[in-house]
Amino acid sequence: MEPNYFDEPDEVWVDGDAGPVVRPYAMTRGRTQPTSGNFDLITIVVTIRAVSPGDVGLGPEHEAIVQLCQQPFSVAELSATLNLPLGTVRVLLGDLLSRVLIVANNPDPVTEPPGDDLFEAVINGIRRL
Repeated sequence: MEPNYFDEPDEVWVDGDAGPVVRPYAMTRGRTQPTSGNFDLITIVVTIRAVSPGDVGLGPEHEAIVQLCQQPFSVAELSATLNLPLGTVRVLLGDLLSRVLIVANNPDPVTEPPGDDLFEAVINGIRRL
């Protein structure tokens, strides 16, 4: 017997309690790069002002980031806490940065690599375990 593709599906992928499923590209309107800013995994993000009624075009994910970042949060922590892909979080952060809702502080780059003595100390510590 041929399967009828118009019948009700045998299994439901999302139950009624899960709410609507929104794909990450819908949150970013298809954008894959932030409009402003450079966000590494360890970039620290802090809110500098709350979302106001004049901030049109922001989604609930934007507002969640603003709320969370009242305390310093890294980009990696935001991605994990919001359960969103890193690329999506970077695009959303770019939106917030361009609206001056957040500040992003990148750590200072290492100017000199660590010396051999540090690597020897790590190896010796591992051997002692």
